Amino acid sequence: MRLKIIKKQPNSKMCFVCGVANNFGLKSNFYELEDGRLMAIFKPAEEHQSYPGRLHGGIAATILDETIGRVIMVKGSEDIWGVTIDFSMKFRKPVPLNEEVRVLARVVSEKSRYFLAEGEIILADGSVAVTAQGKYLKMDIDKIADFDHEGEEWRVLPKGDDPDFVDLP
Repeated sequence: MRLKIIKKQPNSKMCFVCGVANNFGLKSNFYELEDGRLMAIFKPAEEHQSYPGRLHGGIAATILDETIGRVIMVKGSEDIWGVTIDFSMKFRKPVPLNEEVRVLARVVSEKSRYFLAEGEIILADGSVAVTAQGKYLKMDIDKIADFDHEGEEWRVLPKGDDPDFVDLP
């Protein structure tokens, strides 16, 4: 299935998941898809391994939690985030290092104060490696942390290789 990318979400300076200046981070990019899902793209490096050549399970949880928590921004303001209340995941296949990985998230249901969502890590061959689901409290970023948009360099950073479309299984 071919989907149009509607918009790219912002990155920050030092976030472990999306921080462009964090030397140990994932440097993930997040894209809003025309069907309402959010897609993260990243390439796990040697620093993210557990067993040789395999992504650490805690890092898999981290990218899934971040992507699922951000998916609420697709429906509204980029200042409303999901704060994790409950999170669970299942490992189906190992995630290799040094290969592009995609993470997809979607809102399953939504109430005024919280939402339920799910996500999965998809390997280059289209197979699902890890699945997750969670319940997230909707909160304004200013109530979550002392977030300085300017100091954190929270902005969309266009890259020459940003896709316009994505092919998904």
